[in-house]
Amino acid sequence: QVQLVESGGKSVQAGDSLRLSCAASGGLLSAYAMAWFRRAPGKEREFVATISRAGTVREYADSVKGRFIISRDNAQNTVSLQMNSLKHEDTAVYYCAGYFAVTGEVSYAVSRYSRWGQGTQVTVSS
Repeated sequence: QVQLVESGGKSVQAGDSLRLSCAASGGLLSAYAMAWFRRAPGKEREFVATISRAGTVREYADSVKGRFIISRDNAQNTVSLQMNSLKHEDTAVYYCAGYFAVTGEVSYAVSRYSRWGQGTQVTVSS
């Protein structure tokens, strides 16, 4: 089973950029559709971005569209989230997630994802 470990979270100022990484072990990430979710204090976990197995399909939540970019490097078994123009409301624990998918498939649904990392904290000060 693939295991996921996120890194890169820290405290930044509004307007800053930050890059999160998710490293996989125990399996080939290329078989998985991947996504980033986040959970802000007192809120439910919410979808941020998703990417298909080969990276040909990418979808974003409206709240991050145009500011965040999801990417993957299957040779390195990693997925990244480049976050630009950060806002205070982006403060959350960010989770990397994946599920065994067919080519081109992506999902926004938390319940679809079977593999989860432990999360990494991003705090944006206004």
